[in-house]
Amino acid sequence: MPNASKPAGPSGRPPGPDTDHGHSKRWLILAVIAIAQVMVILDATVVNIALPSAQKALQFTDDQRQWLITGYALSFGSLLLIGGRVADLFGRKITFLVGVAGFALASAVGGAANGFEVLVAARVGQGVFAALLAPAALSLLTTTFTDPAERGKAFGIFGAISGAGGAIGLLLGGVLTEYLDWRWCMYVNLIFAGIGFLGGVSLLGKGGATERPKIDWLGVVTATAGMFALVYGLGNAESQSWGSPSTWGFLVAGGVLLIGFVAWQTRSPHPLLPLRILLHRNRGGSFLAIFVLCAGMFVIFLFLTYFMQVNLRFTPVTSGLSFLPMIGTLMVGATLATTVLLPKIGPRLLVTVGMLVAGAGIGLLALLEADSTYAASVLPALLIAGFGIGLTMASGMNVGIAGVDAQDSGVASAAINAVQQIGGSIGTALFSTIAASAVTSALGDGKNPMAAAVSGYSAAFTWSAILFAVGGIVCAFVLRPGVPDELKTAGPTVHM
Repeated sequence: MPNASKPAGPSGRPPGPDTDHGHSKRWLILAVIAIAQVMVILDATVVNIALPSAQKALQFTDDQRQWLITGYALSFGSLLLIGGRVADLFGRKITFLVGVAGFALASAVGGAANGFEVLVAARVGQGVFAALLAPAALSLLTTTFTDPAERGKAFGIFGAISGAGGAIGLLLGGVLTEYLDWRWCMYVNLIFAGIGFLGGVSLLGKGGATERPKIDWLGVVTATAGMFALVYGLGNAESQSWGSPSTWGFLVAGGVLLIGFVAWQTRSPHPLLPLRILLHRNRGGSFLAIFVLCAGMFVIFLFLTYFMQVNLRFTPVTSGLSFLPMIGTLMVGATLATTVLLPKIGPRLLVTVGMLVAGAGIGLLALLEADSTYAASVLPALLIAGFGIGLTMASGMNVGIAGVDAQDSGVASAAINAVQQIGGSIGTALFSTIAASAVTSALGDGKNPMAAAVSGYSAAFTWSAILFAVGGIVCAFVLRPGVPDELKTAGPTVHM
């Protein structure tokens, strides 16, 4: 319970345990946490551009290289729920600091790796500590900014910066790979982690849960194993086909385990993921929107990077710079949604329109030809898609966390992060398979390899656009009209 003798915060109530250092430092806390969170988000893409150089240096095969991406998502996504509960049980500050320090250590090991196995182990380690860091970061911001007006501004900034992390990773990866060495794509995390750790130690107040319920170990096992099996099966899809037992077998096992997890959560005295978090119409619609968005948007970074470097002959740095216009419109869309539109019209219209706009932008990419140019064909699509993604993600994240009880804030934010990771993994596997099938068909029709590759990109972009359109329509029926009461009373919170 807050000490009644403490001065009230801007909202008129005493600051919580994570704001004991005073509201005068709240914007510095925002900066520190945003830097640490960006480290986690950009790490999902910064390695992509470095893969060819790393593969040449460490001599691993094409089939092996996918695990440098999947290993991170696999450990991150499968451990997020327990990471969120750890933040609730043992304190947000200590969980945040352990996550930052562990992420730095894993990055240092990856940078010094002398073989494929060590590099994969480092990527898995990064995912493990990211699963602690990400939920703690959002929970800290939720408890730091207690005034509804300031909270909207703070999380609008945080959401825009974090949302751009993936594209920033492509840019940073290009610069580091081209001018230094691929290993610096791992070592650079030490800089982010150093700022985050030192800032966290000096700025964050002591904070922890007022109650310490028992950990739901059966829930931990079924949820972690289920998400592990799901992501692992999806990781096998591209290299071993959807018909392989190592693909569908793990997918089935993952589905069964997750169904068992949900059934157990209705009976567990101390549920790992209280279903009250999900069984809320607006929150459920928001989670669906985030899932679809992350499943569909990864196609942009994955295939457009190849198109730029192979067809347009861009260098890694130029390819990264080419995503900056998308970052700009994404930030505009996210900030506009959070600070202006959402408090006035609610999430239903914003999410629906945002997804349709993003789908239209990706649909333009489906029209790419082997000789298309950046200015005429790529740039307009990036501008449109970025704005739609910003509208959707900011709105979905706001409603997804708004109104959650303080004791559930860590696990709720963990669930949001898990939805993002699983959605991204499903999208990567699904659209990679679609693209591979289209390439095979195009080669059979006599197209040259470059034209066949573009046919694969086009097929992936087409189905991604369709997914966005269907997702937008479904969300229009699921989300409630108007501004949710939770946003009126608690103010918006967003994480991207």
